[in-house]
Formats: sequence, structure tokens, C-alpha cells
Amino acid sequence: MEDGCASLPTFADLAAARDLLAAHLPVTPMWSYPALNAAVGATVFLKHENVQPTGAFKVRGGLNLLAGLSPAQRAIGTITYSTGNHAQSMAYASARFDAPCTVVMPSNAASSKVRALTALGAVVELHGPDMASAQARAEQLAAETGQLLVSPGDTPELIAGVGTAYMEIFEARSDFDVVIVPIGSGTGASGACLAAGRLAPHCRVVGVQSTAARAAHDSWRAGECVRRPIHTRADGLATGRGYRLPQAVLCGGLADFQLVTDDDIRSAQALLASDAHTLAEGAGAASLAAILARPARFAGKRVAVVVTGGNASPAEIAALAGAGRTAVSDAA
Repeated sequence: MEDGCASLPTFADLAAARDLLAAHLPVTPMWSYPALNAAVGATVFLKHENVQPTGAFKVRGGLNLLAGLSPAQRAIGTITYSTGNHAQSMAYASARFDAPCTVVMPSNAASSKVRALTALGAVVELHGPDMASAQARAEQLAAETGQLLVSPGDTPELIAGVGTAYMEIFEARSDFDVVIVPIGSGTGASGACLAAGRLAPHCRVVGVQSTAARAAHDSWRAGECVRRPIHTRADGLATGRGYRLPQAVLCGGLADFQLVTDDDIRSAQALLASDAHTLAEGAGAASLAAILARPARFAGKRVAVVVTGGNASPAEIAALAGAGRTAVSDAA
């Protein structure tokens, strides 16, 4: 499941995951909002992955992975490293399959995230100042315990699982001009490329990441995995390196990769709240931010926008409340 060991996923893997997940997750809704369309100058359909039981699309990958393990493997359990939605996905799926789960997080991980994981039954170990240290500790623990080490990016079962969201998009409508996908590790965008390639080959898949955490973007541009510093507020986009497996899929499937600022993302969060009745975390608003940043690119087009998660932090929610008070004041 770790770097260098996995083969590239295929559309057949997505189709198998879709059939498997049907017993665990309903199809998530996809709606278009006239006020939002008028504001951005495009016909936008929001895929609401924010309504998943963990609040994010990643749960699809965790369930697909755990469902494919043998009873003996489940009894030993899994170990991973993450500060966000991947961790909750693994904890949730492990609880559903009664399997032990350990998550290693940096020592400065938010207490609310630790509580969410422990509530799902996961064992959380805080280690080191950053994700690189957490990864090294997870690798050490896996070697000592025999637990399955699960990379947040380089695990084909995760890509196949999250790719089912894009199968649902294209099975509902095959006439999209563009689908815009937030990219952290790149699993979701990889799944989007595989689904579009089979179900909507005319649809362009466009990735988006923050200028303040651009490792995946720069890896795609360079044609090799690179490391970059992380300064973004959007946790779901905050990866410091490219992942080999997603990058291998993206190099042949991604039409473009756009960067947006954290301020663009915050504006998109506010617009989603006001015009689409949707609370999105930073990464979940990044696709709409791509339209706001470069509206001429998408003007008049039919665009699928994936709200990948709704796990907004208390600071994000407070910022939205502040934006609402400012809007009321300006109107007065």
C-alpha cells in the first residue's frame, strides 16, 4: 500500500468499488443553484460530498480499502498518517468493519480532529512537528506491529473508492464541459480522470490547489514528484509533496492545473454559504474558487464542481460569520 509498491488503478477498479460501496453509501446529491450561476457566469452543478457520514468524499476510499481486506488483515488492522479527512475516512471504515486503526498525526494537530478520530475508535499518536515526521513514525510502527501501512496518496484502493464520486457525476449528466477538482494528494483528481476518460471523454478535468501549498501542482508541471512548503489555511490542500501514483494518472488525464490564493478560497466559501446554502471547508470550496479567480475561462460553460468536504474549522466558520455581518452592514 506504500510508495513504489502499487500498480495504477483502472476504470474497472472504479466500477468494482462503485458496486461495493452501494451497500454502504447512498449516491450523493448534485444540484445547480440559479443565484450561484448568475454570480459566476456559468452553469455550475455542485456535487455534495459534504453530506457524507464523515463530512468528506474520502470516506469512499477508506470503505473500499477495508472491504477488500481479508478477515486476517482486518484483525491486525491498519496504520496511516494524516491530519484531515483521510484519517477520518480510515477511522470510520475501520469501525464499520470492526478493525483496529492507528493514525499518526503531528504534535500540533488540532484537538478537535483528535477527538473526532478517538470517537470513531481509532488510536491516535501525536509525533513530530510535521507530516514527514508523522509518516516516518507510522512506517516504524507498521514494521513493529504488522499493521497495514496505508499511504494517503499512493494506495490504489483509495483512488478507486473516491473515483466513484465522479462516476456518479458523469452517470447523472454526460454533457459537462469541465469538472474542477481540488487536489491535495491527488486521489480525487486521479479518480476524476479515470471516470471522465471512460464516461465523458470530451469533459476537461481541471485541478486546483492553493498557491500556499503547491507541491502537487509543481509536481505535475515538472513531470516528477517534488516537495514544497505548506502555508495554506486549507487543510485538505496542505500536502508538502507529490505522490507517485496519483501523479502517474494525472500526467495523462489532467487537462490543466490552476492555482488559487487562500483569499480566493475564502471568497468561494462565502459564496457557497450565501448562494448555495452550503458549508464547505477550504478544500471543498477550492473548485469554485478556480472559477472566481478566472471567470472568463468558464463563462457560459457547464461545470461540475465537487464540494469535497464540509469539515470547516471553527476559524473558517467564524470568518464566514464575519463576512455575513459585513454584508448586512453594507446593505444597511
